Amino acid sequence: MEIILKQDVNNLGHKDDIVKVKPGYAVNYLIPQGYAILATESAKKVHAENLRQRAHKEAKIREEAAALAASLEGKEVKIATKVSSTGKIFGSVNNIQVAEALAAEGFEIDRRNIVIVNAEKVTEVGTFDVIVKCYKDIKADIKMTVVPEE
Repeated sequence: MEIILKQDVNNLGHKDDIVKVKPGYAVNYLIPQGYAILATESAKKVHAENLRQRAHKEAKIREEAAALAASLEGKEVKIATKVSSTGKIFGSVNNIQVAEALAAEGFEIDRRNIVIVNAEKVTEVGTFDVIVKCYKDIKADIKMTVVPEE
């Protein structure tokens, strides 16, 4: 069954993508939740016209996202947290803290667009990789350094 996504759906596609899914998934979940509409011929025509009108806006958004990714690339943020005498972290370090550290440096990034690589391994002080999703396929790699709180 073909559907047109009305918003981004994880592991399925982005807004305005036409994707094929199993009928039960579309009828029982995606369409009632408002995530998608059925891809009929008339809906596809309306969709194509909307895409044409949005094409130049998309180019501008991609350009801004690329500039943001370029300014973030290679950046290093420091997260101060409570640690034991052996260097183990009390609690955890998550994407919210990374978003706050980036906001302190002037980058307003939504916490849902920040992924800590191997987050389960952030148990002690050190440097870890973080991926910041700026746009659909535009990402920036930054470093997160966990340091003891003073």
